[in-house]
Amino acid sequence: MHKEYFINTLTPESSLTDFFLVKGISIRTGSNRKMFLDVILGDATGEINGKKWDVTEDEAIVLDQIKEGDLVRIKADVTEWNGLLQLKVLRIRKAVKEDKLEMADYIKTAPEDPAAMFDYVLNSAEHISDPDLQGLTLRFLRENREKLLYYPAAMRNHHAEMGGLLYHIKRMLMTGEKMCEIYPFLDRDWVVCGVILHDMEKLNEIISNEWGISPGYTLEGQLLGHLVQGVKRVDRMAGEAGIPEEKALMLEHMILAHHYEPEYGSPRKPLFPEAELLHYLDMMDAKMYDFEDALAGTPPGDFTQRVRTLDGRMLYKPTFNKDNE
Repeated sequence: MHKEYFINTLTPESSLTDFFLVKGISIRTGSNRKMFLDVILGDATGEINGKKWDVTEDEAIVLDQIKEGDLVRIKADVTEWNGLLQLKVLRIRKAVKEDKLEMADYIKTAPEDPAAMFDYVLNSAEHISDPDLQGLTLRFLRENREKLLYYPAAMRNHHAEMGGLLYHIKRMLMTGEKMCEIYPFLDRDWVVCGVILHDMEKLNEIISNEWGISPGYTLEGQLLGHLVQGVKRVDRMAGEAGIPEEKALMLEHMILAHHYEPEYGSPRKPLFPEAELLHYLDMMDAKMYDFEDALAGTPPGDFTQRVRTLDGRMLYKPTFNKDNE
């Protein structure tokens, strides 16, 4: 059974009955002391928040059986709140085998073949000339190939999709290679190694199934985060490989500094050019992903809904865009 209503086609003041993937769910208590269901629903085109108001004790027992990663059938009204679409859930139940759903309708995936993306990244690593950096990078890739083929780059933000982490790395590498041509004083080895390893510990920070669906964080991920986890792992791997301390520290610095600001987890700002470039490669790819994703389902001449990851901006899609010609 194929979906009828995709998230990127929903409009306010309409109604629907269809299946969605649960990406987050909780039963909360409002200021009126009544319980309500707060759920994040997804499909292959995006995510939307849903609310079911005035949940009874009996309903709460049933709703508590629905978990992240479940497929559910929803009857709802499409509303708008603070410039964002939202579902007012009227009924909800877990999908059953007899519904015969197609998982491809519910799983958001990177737009490129995972194996081909991995080969591109591996080839970039194989052309690192520094033997220490090459060995460290190739070891990481070869030990984690299977997880990289499906892992998302995040739970909610940019590249939160099957194969998203690999897609993020590949596009950063493509841009980084061009930047090294424009600025020849940059050391390509450090740029390539830093790009491939900068988010290496997202594989151990985030929990994910083979569909790239992430219900939450690991204990270590919650307590430390992938920046600190990455520094620990590089320190361990560098020690095992006998890599000089200066090289290990520089790579650890790249990982630790690539979020740039303390409020985003980086206690140090980049202190050499390749580390600075890594931050901007990461930021640029994340922002361009958010622009591309938000505009994908928007008709020419219209504005998007507010994009949370872009400071709540409503983006405009021009009528003369090359994709519309």
